[in-house]
Amino acid sequence: MTDRPTPLPAGLVLTWYGDDFTGSAAVMEALTFGGLNAVLFLDEPKDAWLARFPDARAIGIAGIARSQSPDWMRRELPSLFRSLARLAAPVTQYKICSTFDSAPEVGSIGVAIEIGSAERRGRWIPLLTAAPPIHRYQAFGNLFAGSGGAHRLDRHPTMSRHPVTPMTEADVRRHLARQTNLPIGLVDLVAMKSGRADEVLDREIGGGARIVALDVVDEETLAIAGRLIWEARDGPCFVAGSQGVAYALLSYWRSAGLLETERAEARATAVERIVVASGSCSPTTAEQIAWAEGHGFAGVPVEAALAVDEKAWAAEVGRAVENALAHLSAGRDPILYTSRGPDDHAVERFAAAVESAAVDEAAVNARIGHGLGLAIDRVVRQTGITRAVLAGGDSSGHGTRALDIFALTALAATVPGAALFKAHSENAALSNLELALKGGQMGTVDYFGLIKAGGVA
Repeated sequence: MTDRPTPLPAGLVLTWYGDDFTGSAAVMEALTFGGLNAVLFLDEPKDAWLARFPDARAIGIAGIARSQSPDWMRRELPSLFRSLARLAAPVTQYKICSTFDSAPEVGSIGVAIEIGSAERRGRWIPLLTAAPPIHRYQAFGNLFAGSGGAHRLDRHPTMSRHPVTPMTEADVRRHLARQTNLPIGLVDLVAMKSGRADEVLDREIGGGARIVALDVVDEETLAIAGRLIWEARDGPCFVAGSQGVAYALLSYWRSAGLLETERAEARATAVERIVVASGSCSPTTAEQIAWAEGHGFAGVPVEAALAVDEKAWAAEVGRAVENALAHLSAGRDPILYTSRGPDDHAVERFAAAVESAAVDEAAVNARIGHGLGLAIDRVVRQTGITRAVLAGGDSSGHGTRALDIFALTALAATVPGAALFKAHSENAALSNLELALKGGQMGTVDYFGLIKAGGVA
């Protein structure tokens, strides 16, 4: 590998497809505040939409693949990856969750890699899941996540008992091997720390590995991972990973003098009122709801079990909207939520309702997210509120699609991975909307307060 850094092109440097909306937005946030203009489209971008962002250096498409089957991926992903390939950026990423949410039958990272790498076939497929800025670490192939301390994923208090994709194996190679037959290698922590990363990478590729996972635990190894991804290419590169890919590339580009220092922290102005809708079952979100209720927000429970029936769910969403409007009239910020963590009895009622009705759980979850998005839409249109939050990875994806917007750009930092965005819409009623998307595990306990205040406290 040459010692002379490969310069950044004048135009696009990265394109990505995200397997959920909050993660897709996290990439845009990292790039924008790291010094590169980035745009996230909610569907395959039209030429007229692209023309609105002539200074974009990175373009993404927010998706819902994390909650879909391999058959869905094989139908939907090829055209999306071809669309990104036509933009001709040096690196194209399949963005995954930093907790590796996936299983052979739902959200298969392996199937997505097979599809995406067929469009851009390089000498290797980097796999970078760790992202130290959001407390995600990988050592000797095993993934760790912070939650009151760093937990190995198969012992994590939330991910080990995730309702859809529980993590029973922390070694990303073993977990991924259940989803693809592509050979998987590793550049481990010793190689990254001892200056042998290039040697080990060449050895793994020479031994037949197509996918090579990269251990990352700190800023030093993050920059080395970025260098391997950028410099060990033999043309257009396809990479799978979390927002750690953006962090790694930015870290290397800055250290190599290819990019100026990151931008000053952005902050929006405070607003008088916001509305929040949450489909998250995470204990982190539950703590955030409890904090908010103690600081002027009003909780509005929404019975997710009713979503097994379309008419009953529509009525429940309508009831929640009326309650939200009443709270706003009384000077309170409403939080519409389907549960208060994994131990909420609402989770049990939902599971029982799905089983009793013998319906597809994924379809019901999509209906829930869509309904929460419709609730936000109705409140915004009826009140003129300009700021909203959608919480929950899958819920945010389906909910954002219910809004009449086509793109997002980063507006203000809050905490890494959960910034405040400006919505772009051809509908005048939504042209001033500012939207925050928060995954279940993301954000400080006062997150909803930070969003109302406009960013970092």
